[in-house]
Amino acid sequence: MSHALETLIGHWKADPLSTYNTWFLWEERLKNFRSIRRGLAQVVKDIDAGTFGSAFRGSSLETVVGSVAEQRQIFKGADHAFLWKPKLRIPDIYENAINQQAFARLLHTCDCCNSAEEVIEAIRRIDARQIKGLGPAVANLLYFVHPTIVMPFNTAIVKGYNAVTGSSVKLGKWEHYLSMREGGLRLNAQHRNALSNDMGALAGLLFDIGSGRYAAPPRDDDAAAVQGWEADLEKVREESAAAHKRWAAERESDATHTEIQGWLRDLGKSLGYGVWIASNDQGRSYRGGRLGDGCLTQLPAQARAGLDSVRLIDVIWVEADGSKIAAAFEVEHSTSIYSGIVRMLDLALGTELGAGVSMFLVEPDARREDVRSQLRRPAFTRVAELGIRYLPYSELGAHRDAIGRFGSGLKPLNEISHLL
Repeated sequence: MSHALETLIGHWKADPLSTYNTWFLWEERLKNFRSIRRGLAQVVKDIDAGTFGSAFRGSSLETVVGSVAEQRQIFKGADHAFLWKPKLRIPDIYENAINQQAFARLLHTCDCCNSAEEVIEAIRRIDARQIKGLGPAVANLLYFVHPTIVMPFNTAIVKGYNAVTGSSVKLGKWEHYLSMREGGLRLNAQHRNALSNDMGALAGLLFDIGSGRYAAPPRDDDAAAVQGWEADLEKVREESAAAHKRWAAERESDATHTEIQGWLRDLGKSLGYGVWIASNDQGRSYRGGRLGDGCLTQLPAQARAGLDSVRLIDVIWVEADGSKIAAAFEVEHSTSIYSGIVRMLDLALGTELGAGVSMFLVEPDARREDVRSQLRRPAFTRVAELGIRYLPYSELGAHRDAIGRFGSGLKPLNEISHLL
C-alpha cells in the first residue's frame, strides 16, 4: 500500500479542491492557531474564577469552538460535541463543577507542556475520570495547541484511517483515539517527505478518504485493484477541474481582502502615515506589485516585544516620526471576527504603544449586525474599552479618494465609521 498511498498523496496535493489546498494551506488556518490558544486560556481562566457558567451558549468555550468549527473544510459541525444535551445531560462539564475543573486542568496542562508524553498523560487523566460525553472531540481543540503532537479527530477522519489501515477505531473512546494517533504518527513518518510534521496534513488526507472524495488505496500486490483505483483517481482529477470555477469563487474573498488592504495602504500613505501590512500578507500580489511595496519593514520597537500577533494585524498606520501607532485595521470579509479582535486586544493591552490607538473593523455592509452580535459574547467583555469602530466597505470605497486628497488625520475616517 505504501506506493499506492504515495500516489494518492500526490493526487491529493495537486487537487485544488482537496483539504490540502482549501484548508491546510489556507492562511486563515495559520492565523487561528494563536487566537484559539488564547481562547482556551480564557476558558481556563473563567472556570478557575467561577464565571464560566453552566451552559455552552454564551460561554468563552462557545467562542473558541466556533473558531474551530468555522473551518468548515474539515471541522464542520465540530461544535456539536460541546453542545449541552439536556436529556442526556452531556457533556457533563457544565453542571458538574468538579468535571468542569478537570476539563480546565486538561486544557491548562496541554497549554503549558511541551512533550508528547505530558500531553498523553493529561489525556489519560481526563479519560480516567470518565466524564460523560467528553471524548476525543476535545482533540480538535488540543490540535491548535500542539499540531505536531495531537491529531484532529472526527467521523470522516476515523473512517479514512480505518480504510487506509484496516483498523477498527471507534468514535467516543479516548483509548481508540490514542491508538489512531500512534498509527497516524507511523503513517506520517513513512510519508514525511510528502506530508508534514503538522498532523493536520495527514488528518486532511484521511478526511478526504473518509468523506468519500477518494477511495482508499489497495495493496500494492493487487494489480487489478491498483489499476481500477488509479482510474478512479483520474476521475476525481477531472471532476476537480470541472469544479474549478466554484473553487475560484470561494477564493474570491481572499482577493477582496487584499483589495481592501490595498485601499487602506494607499490611503494611509496619502495621509502621511507609515503603513504596516500584516507580515503574512506583504508578499500578496496587488496591482502589478506586492501588497507590502513601499510599506514599513518593521513596527516601532515598543509594539514588537513578544507579541507576534500584532504583526498579523491586517493594516497598521504609524505616525510619520515612528513615535506611536495611530490606527489599526482588521479586514474581515466573511470569517469570524474572533482572531482579529484578539490581535487588537494584544496591541491595546499588551504593548506600550497600544493606549489611544484608533481601531477599525472593516467589513461588508451587510455584516454590521453580525459583528455586533459577536461582540456581545462574554469573551469580548473588554472590547468595549477599546472603542472599536465599524467601517463599511461602501463608505471606505466611496470616500477614500477624497479623504486621501483633502483629509488629514483620522477625523474623516471617524466620520464615515460607527462605534460598535
